[in-house]
Amino acid sequence: MRSLARCPRGDAMHDHRKLGRELDLFDTNPLIGAGLPYWLPDGAAVRHTLEEYIRTAERRAGYRHVYSPVLGKRELYEISGHWSHYSDDMFPPMDVGGEQVVLRPSLCPHHAVIYRSRSHSYRELPLRMAELGGMYRSELSGVLGGLTRVRAIQLNDAHIFCTLEQVAEEAQAALEMIRQAYQALGITPTRYRLSLPGPGGKYVSAPEMWQRSTALLTDVLDRSGLPYEAAEGEAAFYGPKIDVQVTDGAGRESTLSTVQVDFHQPEQFNLHYIGADGAKHRPVMVHRSIIGSVERAVAHLIEQHGGAFPAWLAPTQLVVLPISEAEMSNAIGLARRCTDLGLRAEIAGPERGTLGARIREGRLVPYQAVIGAKEAANDHVALRLRDGRRLDPQAVGDVLTHIGALINAHSTDLWDSSTS
Repeated sequence: MRSLARCPRGDAMHDHRKLGRELDLFDTNPLIGAGLPYWLPDGAAVRHTLEEYIRTAERRAGYRHVYSPVLGKRELYEISGHWSHYSDDMFPPMDVGGEQVVLRPSLCPHHAVIYRSRSHSYRELPLRMAELGGMYRSELSGVLGGLTRVRAIQLNDAHIFCTLEQVAEEAQAALEMIRQAYQALGITPTRYRLSLPGPGGKYVSAPEMWQRSTALLTDVLDRSGLPYEAAEGEAAFYGPKIDVQVTDGAGRESTLSTVQVDFHQPEQFNLHYIGADGAKHRPVMVHRSIIGSVERAVAHLIEQHGGAFPAWLAPTQLVVLPISEAEMSNAIGLARRCTDLGLRAEIAGPERGTLGARIREGRLVPYQAVIGAKEAANDHVALRLRDGRRLDPQAVGDVLTHIGALINAHSTDLWDSSTS
């Protein structure tokens, strides 16, 4: 639990690089290298919770999770097209046993190979494959910054292998997953962007493919009713994208989530499924990322909330405040009950100062449970909420049940009005 005396909520701008270090969420070190942040325990708790939220949401939506290596042969990326269109952003190859191996810049070629390792029937489609996996980008030193631009990225990625007729429904479902995640995280998108190719040679040369994929995504956006803007020059090299844009406190815009349609890589990797007619057919590949890179997502959340994360995501969800040493045994018991229920709790005892000082120190913690002599005698706590509300003393079991329900629902509410 860290104080934010120097960075009160309500500032016009929260810089995640400054806040992240003051809150002991992450840091960097020149000995490890630029663009390679490491996560401290509180930051790791936020990251782990976010990753588990995404994995659970994906499982409920019918995704199957895989693991794939962060290395691949150069040939893999020559087939996918990354080597000819994206090699400037890749780390140079390493010679290993007479073969050239590279750190992967994306996960999609691995997933295409996993798909083609087994035969598939049309009855299996759509086949939704997801992974929270590492990838690496050879970013220039001048553009690196905190968690927003890094060289080692943990990506929330997924690829849906489906028929042409299923593309629109799968893309629409991905947009709905993004909407639900943003609601739980307290994120407001700045705008939706239809990212199209622009002048230059960085795109796959296949005009008919681009027309088909652009028409599909345009129709998805039109049917969704979401306002969007078309932007030339922002497409992936293999296809157009729906990008969900967010803005930081300094007004800088970046892409957090994306939905893409890809006819190119199924062709390159010779992917197919057996149709109802017994013949081979080419699937379409829908790329989809709900929160994008975990690093960029956490950076945005730090700035969006000024370190006061939604309760379900907060590194410390409840701080126990015994008024005196006489209540320490009750405080320890309450903290253990929290741990047993999966809640992240911490005790701030009288050795850390007056009650008022401890309350101020923990003001970013969603819940503060004060235990005095009267509360200890009755197994009660006097609960203080981060938004300033103070609740009448209640039984510990009732309080933990209520908090647990809100956290399990990934609610951004600290307490519902009927019980405040």
